[in-house]
Amino acid sequence: MVHSLFYAGNHIYNPVYRRFYGIIPAPHLYSMPYLPLFLITCMLRPDVSAIQPPAGYTRIHQPATAFGSWLRKVPLKADNTVYLYNGQQKANQSAQFAVLDVTVGDKDLQQCADAVMRLYAEYLYSQKRYAGIAFHATDGTLMDYQSWTEGNRFVIRQGKLKKQRMAAACDSRACFESYLQTVFAYAGTLSLSKELQPLPSVMDIRPGDVFIKGGSPGHAVIVMDVAVNGAGEKMFLLAQSYMPAQDIHILRNPSGAHSPWYSTRQADVLVTPEWTFESGSLKRFR
Repeated sequence: MVHSLFYAGNHIYNPVYRRFYGIIPAPHLYSMPYLPLFLITCMLRPDVSAIQPPAGYTRIHQPATAFGSWLRKVPLKADNTVYLYNGQQKANQSAQFAVLDVTVGDKDLQQCADAVMRLYAEYLYSQKRYAGIAFHATDGTLMDYQSWTEGNRFVIRQGKLKKQRMAAACDSRACFESYLQTVFAYAGTLSLSKELQPLPSVMDIRPGDVFIKGGSPGHAVIVMDVAVNGAGEKMFLLAQSYMPAQDIHILRNPSGAHSPWYSTRQADVLVTPEWTFESGSLKRFR
């Protein structure tokens, strides 16, 4: 990771710094033998919070244990290229401002709604709130992680998804990831849209909210952060995966001269690089 972040052997030319911080660090900084390792790690691992809000805006407050605080800490890749699940580059490389350092897997599963569910499930998992990790399949079957850890699996029986005990109990990271793969296979924008609570106004927007159109085709993007100015006007960051399954990435604003920030004034009908969401698309996890 350290090697990939140094450009031509000299970090002062690293585009990661120019893009997120807008500064050039002192050339001698990393030669200091007493500089704590954790400080170096933080400097070399920019996260979502490193994306500076527009002039005059500050990030809205989020409690330390809130989903929004967790989203701000999701790390960003040094490589700004979006890759598909099969290792190939995505054809459209103009939609992303930054790429989240989140695995996509080697199957065509973690698409749009799946990326939203992945981030929310990862948040709950990090909080050890395992009982809250549960999503409905498109046919309405509840796929809860608690049942999965007890050895239950979700399988098709007579055209319906059924819960059946057919494995040993588990509580490892691999167990969690296997559960998510099953969720991605049987849930989607239609089921997720039904689970989320509609918001009456985009002015209520906060990190973790979702713009979603359920159906086939459908799409979903997640609000990664929100900033506000003195007049109460809000701007927000969006992230998505898409089809085929691909790296989750922060979206550019197509009307904002490469800015990743979107204004609530533009959000009644929200135009993103690869989807337009109609009025009433903003929802929230209950």
